Amino acid sequence: MVSAAEQMAANTSWSALGKATDLRKRIVFTLIVLIIYRLGTYIPVPGIDGQALREFMEEAATGIGGILSMFTGGALGRMGIFALGIMPYISASIIIQLLTAMVPALEQLKKEGEQGRKKINQYTRFGTVGLATLQSYGLAVSMQSGDLVTNPGFFFIASCMITLVGGTMFLMWLGEQITARGIGNGISLIIFVGIIAEVPAALAQFLASGRSGAISPAVIVSVLVMIIAVFAFVVFMERSLRKIHIQYPRRQVGMKVYDGGSSHLPVKVNPAGVIPAIFASSLLLLPITVSTFSGNQTGGVMSVVLAYFGPGQPLYLAFFTLMIVFFAYFYTFNVAFKPDDVADNLKNQNGFIPGIRPGKKTSEYLEYVVNRVLVIGAGYLAAVCLLPEIMRSQFQIPFYFGGTSVLIVVSVTMDTIQQVQSHLLAHQYEGLIEKSQLSGKGKKRARRKGATRR
Repeated sequence: MVSAAEQMAANTSWSALGKATDLRKRIVFTLIVLIIYRLGTYIPVPGIDGQALREFMEEAATGIGGILSMFTGGALGRMGIFALGIMPYISASIIIQLLTAMVPALEQLKKEGEQGRKKINQYTRFGTVGLATLQSYGLAVSMQSGDLVTNPGFFFIASCMITLVGGTMFLMWLGEQITARGIGNGISLIIFVGIIAEVPAALAQFLASGRSGAISPAVIVSVLVMIIAVFAFVVFMERSLRKIHIQYPRRQVGMKVYDGGSSHLPVKVNPAGVIPAIFASSLLLLPITVSTFSGNQTGGVMSVVLAYFGPGQPLYLAFFTLMIVFFAYFYTFNVAFKPDDVADNLKNQNGFIPGIRPGKKTSEYLEYVVNRVLVIGAGYLAAVCLLPEIMRSQFQIPFYFGGTSVLIVVSVTMDTIQQVQSHLLAHQYEGLIEKSQLSGKGKKRARRKGATRR
């Protein structure tokens, strides 16, 4: 049976957007902020040798340079003030979430409501400053070692660190403004726009390689078909759910007896989202990033690590898969879906799973179900992340195309569209309420007129 809200949401047309003034303002505000972000990617950090940087990024376009440039919207390739992107904030927020699940003091803060949430956000900002400082220092020293700087020295390192950390904090503030006054999640939209902005140039380069004969037409067609298939597969899996039947007993309120209802507890096939892929990619790319920007001036140990753990290498793919599976289980059971907490909430609401006793037995059953669902979810994440890596290394695709970016693009698009539909639905409800109030006032006036005539 479809509820009235679901039926109204299905009948919501995009033509209603013109009538939703508040939603229009939110969309315009979001677009303005995203344009500011894109302009900032073209403002360079002082002291960079532009010609040497361009030559370096052209050589590294199919490897680590393409990966990092994709996630920073090209700011790293131009060494703009947003070269670090929003990834320090993402990493800090993920670390704080994991610590919240493991440290009792932080978990207690999370349960304290708005004040606790503000405190956790403050810790996340401090963590962002710390991570951005470390990353900016490593990037400045690496670029200086790679002869990509006009005037190397202490002043360059200091100015580079201040500029990059300030750019990351400004990006974090822009993301918070979009979340509060715009539409969608601001941080996710910034990453989304950074990825999408690089797609046209990468696609043009890919098609130009086909025209020049470097890549055969069959490979071009197969890659395009694979991209469409991967997007369709990701959309299907992200919308897939395992529904657990929940039953509620009869209850008596005063003299009335209400029949027991039933509902479903939705368990996503991929409860962790894109977090496992981001974590695994960040850890595996750390040594490669340091080596690349330092001009490959590494010792014997680092050379061995790079030889076996470079993108596309068998050991790299094996460890990438293992880390995705590990983080999928770890993040799900520690942050995204805690069986003990869900079982306690069901017990407090007098809900139960038919055939399963409330409390510990319910928690064990939920853990059993989620464990088996995650086999599919973790396998799906690993397949989506590995397939583009294999295709890129086998067919020599001259641009970066990764599963992590596909997951981010699909999830952010779906979430943003859902929020837009929610605003349109709320606007329709407001219209219905206003009409009912006006009709109620009209009936009262008619009754008063009839009474005065008598």
